[in-house]
Amino acid sequence: MATLKGAKRVVIKIGSALLVDRETGDLRRDWLLGLAEDVAWLKGQGTDVVLVSSGSIALGRGVLGLPRAELPLEQSQAAAAVGQIRLARAYEEALAPYEIKTAQVLVTLEDSANRRRYLNSRATMATLLGLGVVPIVNENDTVATDEIRYGDNDRLAAQVALTTGADMLILLSDVDGFYSDNPMTNPDAHRYDVVEEITPEIEAMAGEGTSGLSKGGMITKLFAAKTATMGGCAMAITEGSVMRPLTALENGANATWFTAQGTPQLARKRWIGSMKPQGAVTLDAGAVKALKAGKSLLGAGVAEVSGDFGRGDPVEILGPDAHKLGQGLCAYTAEETRAIKGRHSSETEAILGYTGRTALIHRDDMALQASMH
Repeated sequence: MATLKGAKRVVIKIGSALLVDRETGDLRRDWLLGLAEDVAWLKGQGTDVVLVSSGSIALGRGVLGLPRAELPLEQSQAAAAVGQIRLARAYEEALAPYEIKTAQVLVTLEDSANRRRYLNSRATMATLLGLGVVPIVNENDTVATDEIRYGDNDRLAAQVALTTGADMLILLSDVDGFYSDNPMTNPDAHRYDVVEEITPEIEAMAGEGTSGLSKGGMITKLFAAKTATMGGCAMAITEGSVMRPLTALENGANATWFTAQGTPQLARKRWIGSMKPQGAVTLDAGAVKALKAGKSLLGAGVAEVSGDFGRGDPVEILGPDAHKLGQGLCAYTAEETRAIKGRHSSETEAILGYTGRTALIHRDDMALQASMH
């Protein structure tokens, strides 16, 4: 059975029904304080924590006195705008006694679908986590329309797990795991402790959720599990309404664990390596040596540039003899790369007119051939 002890980076998804009282529309402050204690415990053992939290619309709805029925888009977005400020403040206040800093990160589906935005999101999250901050992530409901929505925070949480390279995703839910059928309607339904592989039979068992405040049913949780596990991240579904739900999970509370397929790093390398390259950079001998030593690729090490690629696009990495060494996501456009090739990083601002990233292709954004290791 997986354990939270020893996890390097954990993403925790919190549903509206856990945070906001269904009857009053008020924040469940005692529950949140218990969660904060759990987060402090994880941080104390050296684990990075990211919280993906619903609740802004539910909180804002209460403040604005809007009905509990399905709201028109404009009212949902207004409720989100009002609720988001309260949600962020509530997390900040709950974690402050532990001297844990928080950050609000609002995203839309476009931020992961668009490679340039994806690289920006990844870099920002990496910097926040490196500074010991706990990011509070939510869908940007004030601007997201159906075309650019995740639509549910299970799916969003899985994408955040991939973006941040997390090795564990915990969905705090209104059910205590994945069942063979809906346990509320079928007393013979049984819960799975571990799902090693998401087969068509497992998919066929997924039903819909029953909570009025949470949109995500079991289908969305299974979709999240597929996304996370393929990305090398283990995932658990567990009942979240208990006080200190992460401690409860660690102490053997009912849950279903979905087994990771490999590691986050390996999955990311596979993903980058499978993309169709939009161009190529040819390196000098010094850059090849640096890459073999595990370094990132700098503009100074590039001798030639071919193709017409945008920022975040995959490019082939070639040796001086034009032999393919690997593939990576380039932090600059083809035009910019041509301008800074062979030049020191300190010259980038003078050449391009803005301060860019130090690396042309960061080592985390490249998949190198086995012969390079």
